[in-house]
Order: sequence, then structure tokens, then C-alpha cells
Amino acid sequence: MISVGLSLVLMLGPAAPAAAAESCAPISATEVEALFDHWNGAVQSGDPDQVTALYADQALLLPTLSPIPRHDHAGIRDYFVGFLKGGPVGEVTSRTIQLGCNEAVDAGTYTFRFRDGHEVQARYTFVYAYGAGGWLIQHHHSSLAPAV
Repeated sequence: MISVGLSLVLMLGPAAPAAAAESCAPISATEVEALFDHWNGAVQSGDPDQVTALYADQALLLPTLSPIPRHDHAGIRDYFVGFLKGGPVGEVTSRTIQLGCNEAVDAGTYTFRFRDGHEVQARYTFVYAYGAGGWLIQHHHSSLAPAV
């Protein structure tokens, strides 16, 4: 039994972990911050298609101002059609970034300022995944910050 396990280790050798490591797309915390900035720029464009294109095909959006989970591009686009009408501009007020293999998490708080002057403070989590389309949003949860 031990020799079979040892034989597998010897056959796989050190190349197996190296091959797995090479398949991970590198990303830094600064680049994750830039992913949010790119998303925020798409939001500011007012074009729901630009925003929706930043989400993976089967992404999940749990939006700030709607109780309806959005499980696909059609649902995500539908949410942003209404949200973008107010002219929102997002600003991160605190964040924590975690990096992994082909995955990055950006979580914290942000404030949206709207054209009419009102603000919405919310907590957020973006989970980015790397795939054929590059770095895309796999999961986005945003909820209103509780009143203090």
C-alpha cells in the first residue's frame, strides 16, 4: 500500500504542483481595486449593457435596492436599467481584498451618490473569477448599511 502511494508521488513528481500553480492567473490587490474602478466607470456610463458585460454568464447579483436575486445576464441587466437611471457614482469607503487561484474577493463598504443629491451607504462583496473572458464578476452582494 505504501509503495503504491510512493509510486504515484514519484510518477507525478514535483511537476504536478507546479503545473497547477501555473494555471493560476496572477492578480494583485491594486488590480482588484482597478476591477472595481472599471465596474464603477461602467455604472457611471449609464449603459446597462456595459455593466452587465462585466458579470460572468451565470453570475449571481444580490442587489442593493431590490429584493430579487439576479441569476443571469437578463436579470442583472434588468436591475441595472432601473438603478442607472438615478446617475449613481460609487465610492469605496472601506475594503478588504483576498487573493486566490483564479479568484479574488473585494469586500467592504461603499457609498453611492445619485444625481438628485441623495446617498446610499451599503456593504458589498465582489467575487471575481478568472476564465476565458478574463476577470469577471461571479458573485456580487450589496446590502444597505444598517442605521446606526
